Amino acid sequence: MFKILQKTLQTGIVTAPYPEVAPPLSEHFRGRPAFDLEKWRDARPAAEVCPTGAIALSDSYDSRQVTIDYGRCVFCGQCAEVSIDGAVQVTREFELAALDRRDLIITAEYALHSDGTQRQLTAVHTGDGAGAAGELGRKLAEDVHRILGRSLAIREVDAGSCNGCELEIIALNNPVHDIERFGIHFVASPRHADMLLVTGPVTRNMELALRKTYDAAPEPKVVVAAGACGISGGIFGTNYATRGGVDQTIPVDVFIPGCPPRPEALLYGILLAVGRLGQRMRSRWPN
Repeated sequence: MFKILQKTLQTGIVTAPYPEVAPPLSEHFRGRPAFDLEKWRDARPAAEVCPTGAIALSDSYDSRQVTIDYGRCVFCGQCAEVSIDGAVQVTREFELAALDRRDLIITAEYALHSDGTQRQLTAVHTGDGAGAAGELGRKLAEDVHRILGRSLAIREVDAGSCNGCELEIIALNNPVHDIERFGIHFVASPRHADMLLVTGPVTRNMELALRKTYDAAPEPKVVVAAGACGISGGIFGTNYATRGGVDQTIPVDVFIPGCPPRPEALLYGILLAVGRLGQRMRSRWPN
């Protein structure tokens, strides 16, 4: 016992001060890809290599619509590798959680050259969650914060994930991230839960179980979809075995992109869900 106490004192405090202080990130860490839409002259190579269809094109006679969906993105970085004009750069940004699915989507419209390259940017459309849907999301966060105060019980539901997200969720409970310092803890029963944290593309075998878990959780409750699979189906997509995103089965209040999202990204999304971030809510990024 003495040796344990001695080791504890020697180790000191290891808990990271996030979100008050930005976490240290490896120079090799891959966050969201950033797109210089003005500089981008040909989106076709990026769309062709994207494994999840996060970058999609729609061409007409003399125009092109490019859609970038961060809810599908697995942060593989291949789009940046094939961008010869340097218009796509991998960043180390991970605080991407959104209250509205549409806030994760950017659409750009271009005029075209005869050879199929993009001549000029004519319009940019970002998600419209700042409108009525976004206002409902903020109202939900205010209500949950008012009712629950500074405590939160989470029931994690693996609806068919590869367990990558689960490894990051487990890390939330270690001494480094220590989610319980916020009064947040995980529970075994949905009947004790204020929030459902759902991962995976919702397999057909888990669809009914997820619905029953949602129904068993008492009101008011919040649902958070974690990872690209939880948001859109990710690399698995929608097929005979999977339903796709969690919102195809139950209502979702917060979406946390990533494959998998790192612990700080999960913590950011959870705090966003219960209104604990205040004015630190991210603005949308058209760049």
